[in-house]
Amino acid sequence: MKSKLRKSLKEKKFVFTAETSPPDSGNKDSIVNQVECLKGLADAINVTDGAGAKSHMSALATAIIIAQNAMEPILQFTTRDRNRIAIQGDLLGGWALDIPNILCLYGDEVKGGDQPETKEVRDLDTISLLKTANDIKTDKAYPSGRKIVDAPEFFIGGADTPHKINNNFDGANLIKKINVGVEFFQTQYAFDENILRNYMLKLKQLGITEKAYFIIGLGVIKSAKSARWMNENLFGINIPENIINRIENSSNEKLEGIKICTELIEKYKLIDGVSGVHLMGYKQEQDIASVIANFK
Repeated sequence: MKSKLRKSLKEKKFVFTAETSPPDSGNKDSIVNQVECLKGLADAINVTDGAGAKSHMSALATAIIIAQNAMEPILQFTTRDRNRIAIQGDLLGGWALDIPNILCLYGDEVKGGDQPETKEVRDLDTISLLKTANDIKTDKAYPSGRKIVDAPEFFIGGADTPHKINNNFDGANLIKKINVGVEFFQTQYAFDENILRNYMLKLKQLGITEKAYFIIGLGVIKSAKSARWMNENLFGINIPENIINRIENSSNEKLEGIKICTELIEKYKLIDGVSGVHLMGYKQEQDIASVIANFK
């Protein structure tokens, strides 16, 4: 299965990806009902892999169910829970069942989950995971050298965090990921327009935006309280105080959050090097659909 997401990006279409978390359920209808609102709106749907270092329906199974229901998944792969043999098997299995896109991540540490006594695997680091996926794709073989028949043609993604930069910033970590196969980046939340503009300008100057697509993370802020919690507890988050104040002073905080998200997308569409937005939010699929609908 060829990646429709890759095709849209190559055609320079501004894309919308959405994130969903596998349910705490053994019923496949749970995930179908969860993401149905995104059908025909999101170009692809990210499936988190053990988010928060907690157990849920497997990400692989969830992504397969999404694919079987005429939506394109992006399967997140973390280094935490599998050794390299299991990872290679899941990569092939996902491709065989119509999962064309993967996002390779480190994954949340188990000490922050609800079973902190769990042993982390971490057989591969993030770069090794990316290289493994890319080698399977390009060499049509396992790392051991054994050949693979009908090898996958993954669209491989990596993570990034837009941030304030100084004159010493050289994008080395991004270039390292690109050199082992990353074709697109999905970023952490980026609510500060000025930080994002300066960051993307620097990436353009370094020639990095010519080598990979950047899909910028956004979401619907449900309340001023949740915005402050995100600033204090989530890595790389910087929600400007003027946005928080605007939400706090509104008559309907969630609707104001949808409006702010929509306005930021309009601005981000004009930033050189931004190829789309990645909309996140736990159990906020309907809110995400409402935002994307404004652009369809």
